[in-house]
Amino acid sequence: MNQDRRLAVLRAIVEDYVATHEPVGSRALVDRHHLNVSSATVRNDMAALEDEGFIAQPHTSAGRIPTDKGYRLFVDRLTEVRALSTPERRAIQNFLDGAFDLDEVVDRSVRLLAQLTKQVAIVQYPSLPRSSVRHVELVALLPTRVMVVVIASTGRIEQRTVELIVPISEDTLASVRRAINNAVQGLRMVDVPDAIVDVAKEFGPSDRPAVLSIVASLMETVAEQREGRVVISGAANLTRVPSDFPMTVQPVLEALEEHVVLLRLLGEVDASDEPTVRIGSENDVEQLATASIVSSGYGGEGQTIGNLAVVGPTRMDYAANMASVRAVARYLGRMMTPQ
Repeated sequence: MNQDRRLAVLRAIVEDYVATHEPVGSRALVDRHHLNVSSATVRNDMAALEDEGFIAQPHTSAGRIPTDKGYRLFVDRLTEVRALSTPERRAIQNFLDGAFDLDEVVDRSVRLLAQLTKQVAIVQYPSLPRSSVRHVELVALLPTRVMVVVIASTGRIEQRTVELIVPISEDTLASVRRAINNAVQGLRMVDVPDAIVDVAKEFGPSDRPAVLSIVASLMETVAEQREGRVVISGAANLTRVPSDFPMTVQPVLEALEEHVVLLRLLGEVDASDEPTVRIGSENDVEQLATASIVSSGYGGEGQTIGNLAVVGPTRMDYAANMASVRAVARYLGRMMTPQ
């Protein structure tokens, strides 16, 4: 059998089934897709595709629908992820540019992704250890109490209060602030401890205990691995076509309520900024065996600082969803890593 024609038939079946949610027959393929062959030839191709497990017949006398294996071949043979149109790109940029802090950037991104794809969208907050330092602020609360505030390049803010053994003056605190920022500004968080390990040596014996406490607190702050914050939007999209999920959508919704599951899904994203697609049974989470996940990392300069994804039925528009995921990830990455 002609391999190119077989792929054309499979592609047509996927496209029609995604669009109509109806099993696809040979005559409909010939009429809609200009395959330049007879219905009998298409039927033979469909029979071969069915024998190889790429399509299936849901019931007697019905047309065919793609299987997970068929969707996988379809996705793998997409030559490239299509680019969004200029109006689509402008709409994304305008919507995200209106955000004024990290929380709103993440919130707008997840809502936008759900709207673009008509699926469930998940966005992970940027990783602190994989970010870089924009500024470190030291705020005197009391002579023996200082708040250490770390502002990351992504806009993420971490803070903690440190109790000092001895008081510290405002002038000394200003000098410590200046010394720390001179040492760490622009560095990756993982490089901060080595950069500040000798800062206390710049100060006299009477101030050194307080400086050591501040430095230790800063080291603990940048070393924290709190990667558990994600936001989700569009869960109601899963119920638009209840028959998209065999029996019930409930297991998928239950899985999406578990943040451990969401972090596991996002943790499996490739380092590349190109979308990753996992289809049906390819998902390790049993409750998601009837769903597909399109995911991507976001960041800048080859550094992934967070991940995002959409979750929906296997009968999804993979090409369009991959384009939307990639576009939002790239805009989000540029916003999180300002030049």
